Amino acid sequence: MNIGLILQIFLISFVYVTLSTIRLMLTMKGYRVLAPLISMVEIVIYVTGLSIVMSSLDNPLNLASYAIGYGVGIALGIKIEDWLALGYTMVTVMTSDSDNRMAERLWEEGYGVTIIQAKGRQGNRVVLNVLATRKKERHLVSQILEIDEKAFVFSSDPKYVHGGFWSKRVQK
Repeated sequence: MNIGLILQIFLISFVYVTLSTIRLMLTMKGYRVLAPLISMVEIVIYVTGLSIVMSSLDNPLNLASYAIGYGVGIALGIKIEDWLALGYTMVTVMTSDSDNRMAERLWEEGYGVTIIQAKGRQGNRVVLNVLATRKKERHLVSQILEIDEKAFVFSSDPKYVHGGFWSKRVQK
């Protein structure tokens, strides 16, 4: 049993998949230069790692090491993407807050908020659309739930933003 080879296989798989996960997320966010550059490094690491694993399949620990590195790489790639929090989020809030306390507070915090009057199963509702950077998403949601713990909240990732109150901030 060659511990050095097992660790090498793990590290190659780990680095490859971490880069692959980050590259995929950058691609989805529209980073048209950085994503291809990362993919070039990624494929060199992948081919190197795969050739090592394929030439040493006589030891099941080598394959296991590759698989474990793969899983750990995905987990780390997701953590890195969460830490980077690239792009923007559109948080939609459905609340019964008819006096617009929530919108007023969010405006004071500097968020762009659009109010829509709606009707739900249990009566009149107010729908707020709030644009924020992904780095501020958790803080925004906690502020919303602080005002109305029963609010229905969901977020989505807009790919393109143009115009409106926030357009100058978004373009920076």
